[in-house]
Amino acid sequence: MTTQEDVLRVFERGKQTLLQEVDIEGLRAHNRKKPKALIDKVTTEQDAVGRLLEDGQYVGIELYGTVRCPMSIVREMVRQIRAKDIQNLRIAGQGCYEQELLVNTGAIKASDWTYTGLEVYGISPSWRRAVEGGVVETVCEWSNAALAWRFKAAGMGVPFLPVQVMQGTDTLRCSSAMVIENPYGEGKVAIIPALVADLGVIHVSRADKYGNCQIDGITGFAREMARASKRLIVSAEEIVDTDVIREHPDRTQIPYFLVDAVVEAPFGSHPGEMAGSYVRDEPHIKSYYTDAKDAEKAQEYMERWIYGVRDHEAYLDLVGRDHLETLRLGKEV
Repeated sequence: MTTQEDVLRVFERGKQTLLQEVDIEGLRAHNRKKPKALIDKVTTEQDAVGRLLEDGQYVGIELYGTVRCPMSIVREMVRQIRAKDIQNLRIAGQGCYEQELLVNTGAIKASDWTYTGLEVYGISPSWRRAVEGGVVETVCEWSNAALAWRFKAAGMGVPFLPVQVMQGTDTLRCSSAMVIENPYGEGKVAIIPALVADLGVIHVSRADKYGNCQIDGITGFAREMARASKRLIVSAEEIVDTDVIREHPDRTQIPYFLVDAVVEAPFGSHPGEMAGSYVRDEPHIKSYYTDAKDAEKAQEYMERWIYGVRDHEAYLDLVGRDHLETLRLGKEV
């Protein structure tokens, strides 16, 4: 018979329901079916997004502020959301500018949210309108660490992880975490549920054609999310020979067998930055923030910079190749 001492005490529950089912066995089953052979996965943004983005998915986008944001893929997602009338997407919200563009489509209905803003310029105008207007129906809050560790739990194959973060904060109260009695000692511990993404999108410094990926500078939560995503699109500043990857195997953050599509995208993080390669385009980001304060001007921005160009190469032409060269490290900005 179960006694009172056998039951763990729950001190607090976050008020939000889970936006994505904790389906560890589903992730395992999906990954078992992925091919393990060395297959050439190089393709275009249009093909990768067209094959792998679907209505109703939970989408994870990995970045660190505007560092390594997979913007060439995000812009293609925006184009195909409109073209295919994709709706009801849920998203991991740990970003800045890219989340503004996605929410402007009207397709984002829920977000696991850490920070979504334009940093020094202020709170995200389009996100504020979407949340206050009910377009984004549910916002579930997490700390940056908690969201990364949720992906880590899924990659480890466990349904949750015990942590010390968020306790005593409104962030926990607005999440779907719990605070329970420590089963191995005194005090309390928070537990956070594993997070499995239907589709993950990551930008890296370099990759080979099979999907082995290396990242220069801060790695964010790329390792964790790559292992927690059923499908994974990787864009890379350059695609290199596998021998280049093998020269420094310790730098390989994402192994090939996790990846479904590889896209070569120089300046793929623009207007964000890439460690060791180029700085962020400050005037461009500031101009978006200025425009986005007005909903109509935000859509004009979308028409010019996303819907009005056919692909990433056309976008780079619109930005200006000479201007892009001024952003490279070692050049005058």
